[in-house]
Amino acid sequence: MTSPVLSAGIAGIGFWTRGLPSWAAACAYLADGPPANGMPPDDAPAKPSPQLLAPNERRRAPETVAVALEVALAACTAAGRDPTTLSSVFASTHGDLAITDYMCQTLASDPHSLSPTRFHNSVHNAAAGYWTIGAGAMAPATAISAYDASFAQGLLEALAQLATGTDAVLLVGYDSAATGPLSEVSRSQGLLGGALLLVADPQPGMPRLRASIQEATGVTAENDGALSRMAAGNAMLPMLPLFEALALSRPHAAITAGSGKILQMEIAYD
Repeated sequence: MTSPVLSAGIAGIGFWTRGLPSWAAACAYLADGPPANGMPPDDAPAKPSPQLLAPNERRRAPETVAVALEVALAACTAAGRDPTTLSSVFASTHGDLAITDYMCQTLASDPHSLSPTRFHNSVHNAAAGYWTIGAGAMAPATAISAYDASFAQGLLEALAQLATGTDAVLLVGYDSAATGPLSEVSRSQGLLGGALLLVADPQPGMPRLRASIQEATGVTAENDGALSRMAAGNAMLPMLPLFEALALSRPHAAITAGSGKILQMEIAYD
């Protein structure tokens, strides 16, 4: 069974992972190949520094918030859109597993010492909350988790909003590393974020996306590209076939959509 086709123009893209701190860097990496030693530069930042936050908040922000805000603002800037006007969808497989591990350990050993700051950063919509406050965005913000289908379901939510009258939606996917006992059951490594500014009325020169859900029988997600290999351990890996297709102007991409389903996409560039 194939679902109705949903469509959008892609007005702006943001990307961050260690060694590739921008969409331009990711595109160059795919075009030119990895460095000879296969490793990111020694001076590659371990964490983004999102300019949307005040300096004190920027230093305290957990990795998940930092990477989500970094790519979100980059996509808005690339599109020339005012963040204050945009509806947004934030998709994360696990939220912040490092903070979840801290809270579990602290509650088990010394519950009275639990940090209020870390507690409020533990909720799944923390990044969406920081975004709306930092950007001054008053439009609706949605936080989604659907295990390995998180990005696909976030994309479907954004496309559905466009199909029902919203003119532009910011989609952000992100995940960070797991720590402690959680790393045995909710595996994730490194730090990865990507964002798309999707619009209902594409302008000339924008990539145009058409997406539909299909049965996974005979169709597989394509998690073997250069970006996918670089960020192979991260839980947001399933979004990367779409970003690789966009970087290389490929006309097709397929990503995991959950429950034996694939989100099949056609992309036009002319």
